[in-house]
Amino acid sequence: MDNAIAKPSKKESFLNPLFRANPLFVLVLGTCPSLAITTTLEQAIGMGILFTVVLACSNTIISAMRKLIPEYVRTPAYIVVIATFVTVVKLLTEAFLPELYSSLGVFLSLITVNCIVLGRAEAFASENGVVPSLLDGLGNGLGYTMAICLLAIIREIIGAGSLSFGKVFTFIPEVSLPILKGETWDYSIPLLQQPTGAFIVFGLVLGVIALIGNFRKKQAKIKKTEVNA
Repeated sequence: MDNAIAKPSKKESFLNPLFRANPLFVLVLGTCPSLAITTTLEQAIGMGILFTVVLACSNTIISAMRKLIPEYVRTPAYIVVIATFVTVVKLLTEAFLPELYSSLGVFLSLITVNCIVLGRAEAFASENGVVPSLLDGLGNGLGYTMAICLLAIIREIIGAGSLSFGKVFTFIPEVSLPILKGETWDYSIPLLQQPTGAFIVFGLVLGVIALIGNFRKKQAKIKKTEVNA
C-alpha cells in the first residue's frame, strides 16, 4: 500500500489559498502586519501587491534551488532568498512610490520574517516543482491580499466614514468618497481606525466565516443523510 502523501494539483495550489486555506482568515497567519496596515484600502492594496511579488518570486527560486541547498542550512538559505526579494521590492517602492513606502514603514521590511512567506518556502516550495510553487505563491499572495483588503474596506468605511484614493498611489487623482460621513453628518466609528478596532473587526470577520462554514457543514450533512435514507 502506497503511503505517499498526494501532492496538490496546479489548480489546487493556486485556488486553495484563496478561500479554503486562506492564510489569514483560515490559517490565521501574519496577523500583526495585517491589523497594522489595514487602516486604509490603499495601504492594504499596496502591501498585498508587494507581498505577492515577494512570495511568488521567493517560492519560485527556492523550488528551483531545493536540491542544491544542504539540509543543515536550509532555513538560513530560505531567509537570504526572501530577504533579497524584500530588499529589491523596498528599493523600488522607495524610488517610485515613496508615499506607499512611508505608509507601510517597518512592516515592509518585516515581510522577510513573515510566517506565511517562510512557511510556504518550508512546507511547499522545498518539496514541489517550480510551476506549482509559483502558483502556490501567487495563490497565497492573492488570498492574503483579498483578506487584508476586506479588513481595510470595513475599517476605512466604518472607522473613517469614507474611502480615499490618491494619497498613497499618487499617480491617480486624489479623491474621497463619503459614505458614512459628510459635511453635516457623521455616522463613522473612529474606534475601528485604532489598534483595538482592528482586533474587533478581525474577530467579527472570523466569526462570520466560522458561521458560514458551520452552516455549509450542516447542509452537507443533511444532504448526505437524505441520500442514505
